[in-house]
Amino acid sequence: MLEQLLIFTRGGLILWTCKELGNALKGSPIDTLIRSCLLEERSGAASFDYNAPGAAYTLKWTFHNELGLVFVAVYQKILHLLYVDELLAMVKHEFSGIYDPKRTVYSDFGETFRQLKKEAEARAEELKKSKQVGKPVNNSKKQGQVQKAGLGGDKKKNEGGLASDGGDGDTMKGRRLENGNSNGNHVDIKESNVFGTANGKENTSSNLGAFDVNKLQKLRSKGGKKAEKTVTVDSNGSKAEPKKKITKKNRVWDDSPPESKLDFTDPVDENGDNNTEVVAADHGESMMDKEEDFSSESEAEEEEEGEVGKESKPDKQKKGWFSSMFQSIAGKANLERSDLEPALKALKDRLMTKNVAEEIAEKLCESVATSLEGKKLASFTRISSTVQAAMEEALVRILTPRRSIDILRDVHAAREQRKPYVVVFVGVNGVGKSTNLAKVAYWLQQHNVSVMMAACDTFRSGAVEQLRTHARRLQIPIFEKGYEKDPAVVAKEAIQEATNNGSDVVLVDTAGRMQDNEPLMRALSKLVNLNNPDLVLFVGEALVGNDAVDQLSKFNQKLADLSTSSNPRLIDGILLTKFDTIDDKVGAALSMVYISGAPVMFVGCGQSYTDLKKLNVKSIVKTLLK
Repeated sequence: MLEQLLIFTRGGLILWTCKELGNALKGSPIDTLIRSCLLEERSGAASFDYNAPGAAYTLKWTFHNELGLVFVAVYQKILHLLYVDELLAMVKHEFSGIYDPKRTVYSDFGETFRQLKKEAEARAEELKKSKQVGKPVNNSKKQGQVQKAGLGGDKKKNEGGLASDGGDGDTMKGRRLENGNSNGNHVDIKESNVFGTANGKENTSSNLGAFDVNKLQKLRSKGGKKAEKTVTVDSNGSKAEPKKKITKKNRVWDDSPPESKLDFTDPVDENGDNNTEVVAADHGESMMDKEEDFSSESEAEEEEEGEVGKESKPDKQKKGWFSSMFQSIAGKANLERSDLEPALKALKDRLMTKNVAEEIAEKLCESVATSLEGKKLASFTRISSTVQAAMEEALVRILTPRRSIDILRDVHAAREQRKPYVVVFVGVNGVGKSTNLAKVAYWLQQHNVSVMMAACDTFRSGAVEQLRTHARRLQIPIFEKGYEKDPAVVAKEAIQEATNNGSDVVLVDTAGRMQDNEPLMRALSKLVNLNNPDLVLFVGEALVGNDAVDQLSKFNQKLADLSTSSNPRLIDGILLTKFDTIDDKVGAALSMVYISGAPVMFVGCGQSYTDLKKLNVKSIVKTLLK
């Protein structure tokens, strides 16, 4: 049974609601749909599932892009209503005929809706009955023909020994090997009188595929003789020129001492103990506090290069360009899916070359097509530029955070409550969690925030020593309990220690784990549930492509499945590492944000403590679309 049908504008003005159904929705499925799907460029999906305590709904929708209307149908998730899509299309057609932008009340549409609903239900019922009854297919004639053909084939096989699939009446006097050839020659086998031998015994089970080993040895010997002859001919021919002797150049050593120190290890005394204190060096200002300017000169150069590339296209594409220009001058009544497909395909290929996951690129193009289909193309506007503008707007909307996460503001709020602000770093193996944790610690230090590190990677050997080195160089206290300890308990004790010492922030380092490692994922879920951190940061590489979708989706899924709370904690933000090694392949940022809904809060772009910056959304979008 249909629970609700709603018609509203893209601005949020509700025009009509189906009051006849009389069912009050539990929770807020419409608001969740708008916030999590329509505003996040996921409108190309077929449906949206809303799950809340005591409520499970499925929502389907359609747009009228020219009028800016949205039609949403809500029904119970356990039901499979076949008429919803058809009903939405019928309601869209009827309501668009009476829609007036100056009118806000449509009380007279109720009777029309009831009639449309009856028609849609009747058609769905007829379709269901036709599927259940179904006319039986008469296969007796075909079966008789098959049996007749099979008997004829067997008869021919019995008469002639080896038959060729019961096809022609002639018997086969030989059959080639299944692999086609051996040493470049086809070897024929006689009739079924040839049998293989193994250990002096007759092998009757392989009489069809028997092969004489002597023939193979003769063929090999012939091939070897031919090869020897060719070698002798080549050797008797023209003499090869003697190779020039390469003399090794003498190495010139520079007498000047090296400019920089190569040994970065801490000094050790005679007894092997490291008792010297390392003074925290001033590494400079962190890039997080610097505003990155996106120059427009590179954009102008790229546009010039694009115009040159367009002029050098072959003549086959000039016709399409001319026709599109003619459409842009004359204007097009309504954009159809066939008009958008060429431009969307080019955009999808471009996104995939920039390391965007294929699944994400396809969903984005589908969402853009849904938002443009039915719109009127303005005069002097090309379809490709319209599609690109819509894609650019969609990318900016996705990469812009849905909610503001200001760590410094949240740290000061936690300080007023006299409790530490806890950040947990999670991710797969080898992405640089410990290194970027130290970068975040250095950035917080520059804002007069007292930081404490918690070494909760009790699984990987050397992890505690690595974090201890960063803490010693930054003069930051570290809480550690060694290895083979429960990381959840270690984190809890570290938070308690920070509360007693008055530390403002606790940065929790965890072990790297693959998304399919069940024991380690269970331990991570326990750590998050037991300590309830203020921020869960997923540390991911900018090098990954399709694997980014699998990593983030499975991390969120495991945290949700293994949580004992009704409102499980998921990933709150993303720290993107190794951003300086990818050139223009910046698609991993888009894939991660799209699949998780969490913003990219930090970007690691080097090896020093200052190499941490914010994500420049405008620069990323321009890079993806250039």
